[in-house]
Amino acid sequence: MRARQSAPGAEPRGKVFGRSGMEMFEAIFAGELPPPPINETADILGIHIEPGIAVFQGRPDRRHYNPLGTVHGGWFATLLDSALGCAVHSTLPAGKGFTTLELKVNMLRALNTDVPLVRAEGKLIHAGRQVAVADGQIVGPDGKIYAHATTTCLIFDHAVSRDAA
Repeated sequence: MRARQSAPGAEPRGKVFGRSGMEMFEAIFAGELPPPPINETADILGIHIEPGIAVFQGRPDRRHYNPLGTVHGGWFATLLDSALGCAVHSTLPAGKGFTTLELKVNMLRALNTDVPLVRAEGKLIHAGRQVAVADGQIVGPDGKIYAHATTTCLIFDHAVSRDAA
């Protein structure tokens, strides 16, 4: 998947806001738009997105450790926020955006580099005119659930300025 994508980077707002959520993800997967820089920072990658569903993979690394020698809770939250937010975003038409209002994460198991790769699977529960709700979990290669999360997102209209296009 990484080989097909371009280098991480942020695009001018006009190149993103003029597309539906699915059109934007298709352009990222095709290498026409770059994946967001956070993917490189956290070593996560969107691997599958369809309307209402998003799957991300993550590779926990020592640089993501807390002082106790396990993966920091912020890494769990970043991976889950990406999957849940993209599950919401995948259903939005062009001109609509979202932001996370609330993210609730339950870490069920510690992660370290002994678990080489995990997946966060996000699924839309409800999308209204202004609010969307999604949930998901981080699952290891052994099928164990490492974390569960729910999110509430605010849906809004994008105001595209002339400078952004």
